[in-house]
Amino acid sequence: MTKADLVVEISKLTDLTKKETETVIKTIFGSITTALSEGDKVELRGFGSFRIRDRKARQGRNPKTGETVKVPAKKVPFFKAGKELRALVDFN
Repeated sequence: MTKADLVVEISKLTDLTKKETETVIKTIFGSITTALSEGDKVELRGFGSFRIRDRKARQGRNPKTGETVKVPAKKVPFFKAGKELRALVDFN
């Protein structure tokens, strides 16, 4: 599902136009992005949580040449699914 698909689905379920729905979705995603960039954790009960994880520096390899390269430490976004979402997705 793309963001455009999400806009269509939400606008069908609400009295909002597609343009208004798109604004709401952009605001939500923007708020999550801003919180993560400031180092905050975002928790959506029943859905999951977003946070930043630190990755340590490591040795990598250029797949084309086989040459060893140094990969610097960095911060990456991480999503952990909530219990309810995990239960819905687990088809076994």
